[in-house]
Amino acid sequence: MAARILIVEDSPLVTDAFSILFRESGYDVDVASTIAEAVEVATTRPMDLILLDISLPDGNGLDVVDQLRTLNSLPKATLAMTGHGDSRTRQRCLDAGCAEVFLKPVAISELLRRIEHHLA
Repeated sequence: MAARILIVEDSPLVTDAFSILFRESGYDVDVASTIAEAVEVATTRPMDLILLDISLPDGNGLDVVDQLRTLNSLPKATLAMTGHGDSRTRQRCLDAGCAEVFLKPVAISELLRRIEHHLA
C-alpha cells in the first residue's frame, strides 16, 4: 500500500502541483486548505506524512500538529513550509514537532528526497 501524504496548503496552484508530483511518485495524496479540514482528513484517514503550510486562512498551521497530538493521530513525520526564513519561525516549527522546515519556494528534488527519507 502506498504511503499517505496530506498536503495542507491554501494555494490551489501549490496543492495541484504537489498532488500531481506526489501521485506520480507513487504516493496516496489528500489535500486540505484549513486547519479544520486537515484535522478532519488526518483523523479520518491516518496519514504517514503531512506537508504543512504554517500560514492558513483559519490560523497558524502548527495548530494542526497540536490538535493531532491531542487526538493521538500524528503522522510519522510533519514537514513545515513557510515563507518566513527567520530562525524564530524555524524554531517554533521544530518545537511544535515538525521534523523539518522548508522555506518557500521549496526545491522539489530536495522535498522529494526528504519525504523519501522520512517515510523509509
